[in-house]
Amino acid sequence: MRKLLYVVLVLGLVTGVAYADTIKIPVASPFTGQLASFGEGVKNGAALKASEINAAGGINGNKVKIVLEDELCDPKEAATVATKLANDPEVVVVVGHLCSSATLAALPVYREAKLPAISPASTNVDIGKMSPYYFRNVYRDDFQGAFLARYVDEVKGFKRIAVFYEVNDYSLGLMSAFMKEAVKRGIKILGTEAYTSDTTDFKPQLTKFKMMRPDAIFNPGYAPQGTLIATQAASLGLKVSLFGADGLDDDLMVRNPDAEGLFVTTPFLPDKAGPQAAKFIESYKRVYGKDPNWFAANTYDAVGMAAEAIKAVGMDRENIQAYLAGINSLDKAYVGVAGKTYFDENGDCLKAAFIKEIKNGKWASSKQQLQ
Repeated sequence: MRKLLYVVLVLGLVTGVAYADTIKIPVASPFTGQLASFGEGVKNGAALKASEINAAGGINGNKVKIVLEDELCDPKEAATVATKLANDPEVVVVVGHLCSSATLAALPVYREAKLPAISPASTNVDIGKMSPYYFRNVYRDDFQGAFLARYVDEVKGFKRIAVFYEVNDYSLGLMSAFMKEAVKRGIKILGTEAYTSDTTDFKPQLTKFKMMRPDAIFNPGYAPQGTLIATQAASLGLKVSLFGADGLDDDLMVRNPDAEGLFVTTPFLPDKAGPQAAKFIESYKRVYGKDPNWFAANTYDAVGMAAEAIKAVGMDRENIQAYLAGINSLDKAYVGVAGKTYFDENGDCLKAAFIKEIKNGKWASSKQQLQ
């Protein structure tokens, strides 16, 4: 009964149950469509953090209400959502967006409205430089791509790589960073092939890759296409390692037996998280029946930062921006479940990356991690 009541409380926060005095924190992410599985972790992490804030008395006596804004990871939808939020005087900070392409579309709207936003997941390199009102508590693609190149060189020993990328801001940024570092390390890029988000037949490109005889294929894309690529590669007898970045960190990949052995970068691993994450992991498993993924952890922290900003400086957009910009050194860092977060002059942060892989149909931390 206690667990049931807790679940009802958490779900009430995202279904519109209002309090007499509430503070809205919008969370913009894909909650339907191809990438809805990413949005599930975002929704759960936001709701869990809000429930804990409210149980502790809210923000200066006011309850937090999470408002979910579904933008499908689509730039056009993201711009529409951003315009709606920018024109709402009750909105003083946004948590979002998830995909880099969506963030890049929403960013000019928030900048014009002087509305601060904290992205828990957008990694494109250019985001921070484009607005003083955008912050993120996740690493950038130049770091992530170079990290992967180091890993395949130093740990895997791969020297012949084919690159299969999606035409979007996230994938292009990752590919560029990976290839730059790979070439420095003497890794040979055998070829690159592109696809779009609506592609379903990858066999022509995979057939080309098979003839190249790579050690591995790098796919800096998202899971809905990644799982099809894994299956179609197996059907062609293309028996090489597949690896990618945090866009493939999804249960879609785990459920595909052809993705066995896939390894990816991720900013959060439950068994590598510090002691501050123990309570979060325990609560998340109790409420949702599974371990939190990195989308949940980063969103949980982003909501926490937004709430702390409102508590400190009130319901004023520019004051919140100044508060977040002031979290600019390790001694001022926000200590969250995904580590310490502080921002540079562009609103970017330095966060660690980890490697996880699919073993026996489950995600597992790789035994070998880079320092």
